[in-house]
Amino acid sequence: MPSRFRISKARITGLYGAVLTAYVRRKWGQLPDNGYVLWHNRRVLKTTLALEGRVAKWNALDPSLSSYAQMAAAGVIGCSWCLDFGYFEARNNSLDLRKVSQVPRWRSSDVFSPLERDVMEYAEAMTATPPTVTDELVARLLAALGEAAVVELTQLIAVENMRSRFNAAAGLESQGYSDACELPLAVSSAA
Repeated sequence: MPSRFRISKARITGLYGAVLTAYVRRKWGQLPDNGYVLWHNRRVLKTTLALEGRVAKWNALDPSLSSYAQMAAAGVIGCSWCLDFGYFEARNNSLDLRKVSQVPRWRSSDVFSPLERDVMEYAEAMTATPPTVTDELVARLLAALGEAAVVELTQLIAVENMRSRFNAAAGLESQGYSDACELPLAVSSAA
């Protein structure tokens, strides 16, 4: 499904544009649609790229849990672009695609452990407006993961909310990244 681009698709130009385009095509095969939108404001683009580069270096949380949390938050917001890209990234990071593909319907799927379910519940609770996080849920996560991983999880969900809300507001929809994956991404059981 093509993006609608509520904010027009910018024409990427100049040396910086050529370098950026070459880098992302090598990394992901194509320029993400949000790159075209962010190109309108280079300061915002550069800040976003710097933030994403630093977030990618976090390592206190298991990569599978990170993936599940991000995709669960994106699902609440309804960002099909983020779900598409998140599934593609999970594949590139050699995560269990059988499980990752079930994140949109995690509540009715039988493939997740209690900890994985708590992580996705936390992502959804943080993403709700207003947030619906409970002391009991945080206590379970702290007992299972430790403080450093819960801090990372919390900030990662907040960053995913930033991404998903930007992409959804900009009209970006699935770009076809997950087409390279072996299993189709499940449809939300709420749909």
